[in-house]
Amino acid sequence: MNPIYRNAEFLTSAAQLKQLPPDEGAEVVFAGRSNAGKSSAINALCGQKALARTSKTPGRTQLINFFRITPRQRLVDLPGYGYAKVPEAVRLRWQRLLEAYIGQRRVLRGMVLIMDIRHPLTDYDRQMMDWAAAHDLPIHILLTKADKLKRGPALNTLQQVQRELASLASVASVQVFSALKRQGLEELQEVLDTWLGFSTEAVD
Repeated sequence: MNPIYRNAEFLTSAAQLKQLPPDEGAEVVFAGRSNAGKSSAINALCGQKALARTSKTPGRTQLINFFRITPRQRLVDLPGYGYAKVPEAVRLRWQRLLEAYIGQRRVLRGMVLIMDIRHPLTDYDRQMMDWAAAHDLPIHILLTKADKLKRGPALNTLQQVQRELASLASVASVQVFSALKRQGLEELQEVLDTWLGFSTEAVD
């Protein structure tokens, strides 16, 4: 396990592109449907209980949140998507912001896409995968809440998603994950180490 993620601290939030931190260093973005366990995954990764806010109200996070690990390496928490109780105008504004961030951010090294293992590959998930593929952005999928399923069904879902990823143009991988049981943390860190340059210390 890499202890460097425990250094993560909140940096800033952005509602518009002009509010983003300087476009330098390296970033990995976390995206996922509301209530899929995105905040819990970030907190488990960083060994902190309240770094990313968790909420039982889907759609509560409406900003792009940046967490600094080192002065040049960051984790980014995107607003959850697919929630029901948000006005259409707000939903469209967030969608434009997210698409612009993914398409224009030069320091973005990869996307961790969060899916509830019981409800993977929604239309919203596929849209995010398409955006990433369109910009040659590597994807690593976390099938979260694996503690809710027995090993057999969890493995079946993993294989289903692997088959879906085979058709993607971009580099993509997938794993089973449980923040509650801390299952899959080391595998996730290995992916992030490569993207952020912690394994080679070769960040541009």
